Amino acid sequence: MTTTTGATAPAVVSGTTDIPKSSSSSSSLGSNTSATLAGNFQTFLTLLTTQLQNQNPLDPLDTNQFTQQLVQFAGVEQQLKTNDSLSQLVTLQQTTQATQALGFVGKTAVVDGTTATMSQSSATWHLNVPSSATVDISVANSTGQTVFTGKYTAGAGSDIPFTWNGQGNDGTQWPDGKYTITATGKDLAGNNIGIAAQVQGTVSSVDLTQSPPLLTIDGQTYTVSQVKSIVATASN
Repeated sequence: MTTTTGATAPAVVSGTTDIPKSSSSSSSLGSNTSATLAGNFQTFLTLLTTQLQNQNPLDPLDTNQFTQQLVQFAGVEQQLKTNDSLSQLVTLQQTTQATQALGFVGKTAVVDGTTATMSQSSATWHLNVPSSATVDISVANSTGQTVFTGKYTAGAGSDIPFTWNGQGNDGTQWPDGKYTITATGKDLAGNNIGIAAQVQGTVSSVDLTQSPPLLTIDGQTYTVSQVKSIVATASN
């Protein structure tokens, strides 16, 4: 991009079972719950044996029915085990998200947004330019007043940094605070193109009571999935 007063030009960075009512079967049923189906197959076999002992000898149960009951029970047992496994996976995922979120504290993160906080006369946005274009940029303060405008040329890129040093076009040095960028562009054929902006800020805290955890960046909250990148800071 060409250089304009007050800004650093962007650089491209690239079933059921019937069981007879008997004293033994009633006792077994009273001490079992749906969770027992998943953890105690022997109990089901005991109940099935009770069926055989209490069946009508003039009208015995069909052996095919026994097979169906076994298959149905196995299906229910497997489904309950699957549900338990899924619950464990969800818990592990939440733990992983919390651990990942804690790792962002103190780091400088890039997220979608147009409002950045200028600190020590420096505010940085990251632009997503789909193709080579001429880019018009304007910066407004918290009251909506335009304090800087500039025109640049930029190559295609998804993470092109634009840093403003707080100086207006008339040379006025604006105070630290929140500033909003507006970027529009035209490609080489003169067609308008959309330019998305991202902002960067330090992750000051993490709210682990939320699922997924929320990161606080410059007073705004974001999920880990909204973080586009982490910017390395220069060592002292």
